[in-house]
Amino acid sequence: MKKRCDWVNLSNDLYIKYHDEEWGVPLHHEHKLFELLILEGCQAGLSWETILKKRENYRKAYDNFDPKVVAEYDDEKIQELLSNAGIVRNKLKVRASVKNAKVFLKIQKEFGSFDQYLWNFIDNKPIVNNLEKLEDYPTRTELSDKISSDLKKRGMSFVGSTIIYAMIQAIGMVNDHQTDCFRYSQV
Repeated sequence: MKKRCDWVNLSNDLYIKYHDEEWGVPLHHEHKLFELLILEGCQAGLSWETILKKRENYRKAYDNFDPKVVAEYDDEKIQELLSNAGIVRNKLKVRASVKNAKVFLKIQKEFGSFDQYLWNFIDNKPIVNNLEKLEDYPTRTELSDKISSDLKKRGMSFVGSTIIYAMIQAIGMVNDHQTDCFRYSQV
């Protein structure tokens, strides 16, 4: 049996697939970056497993995470989202996703892409950590503090340092696979 990071729920195939195929792999696709930015914010106070189970519902509800479309959501669309049992129906999180889409588009315009904006924080070179056990995982770092602070200054919400650290782990800006995980050397 393959050794995986200790945080993976081995009884959940969706979680295993996410870990094995997606988590920690350097990501440079604008819509997917926007998706993870929004989903990580929606996860606040919940488990990632909960969000993963609702991910397909989110993709449908949020027009496949097209930031141009989400930025144009009006009160009627927000009410539709708040009545959608397939997603987390939190008014603050839903409203933040619309506001964050608008800021996301401004960042794209300023930097050429959100990808360029993010990856410039680390000169396009993923940080490789040497984590051996679950207790070694940080919940935030100086890097996530810096990105979070900048995003907040630009007007985003639900982008605290812990949320941003989870996102930069997911998109491979940091390799936080445990050193004995089969994916550590692969990503």
